[in-house]
Amino acid sequence: MRYSAVHERLSGLGSAKWAVHRLAREMAAEGIPVIELTIGEPDSPTPPELIEAAKSAMRPGRLGYSDGRGEPGLRAALAKRYSERRGREIGPDQVICLPGTQTCLYGILRTLVENGDEVLVGDPMYATYEGLIRQTGARPVPVALRPEHGFRMRASDLAAKITPATRVIFLNTPHNPTGAVLTRKDITEIGALAVKHDLWIVSDEVYEDLIFPGVTFTSPLDLPELAERVICAASISKSHAAPGFRSGWVIGPRDFTARLLPLSEIMLFGNQPFLADMTELAVSRPSPVAAGMVERFSRRADLVANALEGQAGLKVHRPEAGMFALVDIRATGLSGQEFALGLLRERHVAVMPGESFGDGLAGWLRLSLTQPDEAIAEACTQILAHAQAQMAAA
Repeated sequence: MRYSAVHERLSGLGSAKWAVHRLAREMAAEGIPVIELTIGEPDSPTPPELIEAAKSAMRPGRLGYSDGRGEPGLRAALAKRYSERRGREIGPDQVICLPGTQTCLYGILRTLVENGDEVLVGDPMYATYEGLIRQTGARPVPVALRPEHGFRMRASDLAAKITPATRVIFLNTPHNPTGAVLTRKDITEIGALAVKHDLWIVSDEVYEDLIFPGVTFTSPLDLPELAERVICAASISKSHAAPGFRSGWVIGPRDFTARLLPLSEIMLFGNQPFLADMTELAVSRPSPVAAGMVERFSRRADLVANALEGQAGLKVHRPEAGMFALVDIRATGLSGQEFALGLLRERHVAVMPGESFGDGLAGWLRLSLTQPDEAIAEACTQILAHAQAQMAAA
């Protein structure tokens, strides 16, 4: 039987990247205690008032079909939120609501690029980005995010990769897996490059509300001169500890959202009204859980750095936002994949190998900061012991 070409485009880009995480879950199911530092699931429960808002919306019958753009109340709330945050008027007709940031990015890229096009994307990158680009028929062009530059995208590195086929600069700020946050200068320079070459800027901003103290967030939407070429995606998954509700949105120029609308309609025909009502409440006020997560994740990032930096050749990249820390284990002579599998099998600590996020993190580990302090501390003890054992055996 024949299948479409998308199967070949996505070969090896799905669950294969999460092999260590799956093995950790299998071990845990067998009764083996595992410290799981693989996925980025918030450590706070979803705020009770949001759950109650969804339940309350269901009782009177908010269970019917929705507008393909999303419920009017939610789009109005998002337009108000973004107008206030970005300092310029953004209307409800510039908003489309979809289930989670992942679906938003799928729809955005499907609308912008196709066979033969190129998308510039940072390396390292979130594990699904390559597949999101390849499913369209476009080609991802990795742009190195260098540790010596804080893993921030640099316009000079982008410029070296632009060809006549380039259509999109794909940003992620705050960045997963590195926790890097682009500065206003970074974005101004990247924006100038986009204007010069008439490129779209797509920005995944799902971690906007998890910025660490002393760090300032800037969105490409903040720059009026980029208004007609910037499209942003976000959701309540991280900011409101509600990943399972799958409630996200796209903000972009009116012409773009009009072109995304037919795709939204044939995929989903609108999001669920009761979830829209819950999300409307969420985005209309500050998150009741974000500040607590910021405090905990920042503190745990310091814990990792204090425990591992400079020990057994290990180096720690401290994030500026989000829920992950990076550990450079290249001095052990092992790849991230080899180190992570050994760490799991021998010491029952599960971390993500850096190779899951691109060549730029080969020989690194990504540690989730969403477990309690004592679990993070014990994981660091085991990581250090494993690194010392590898160094001694070399």
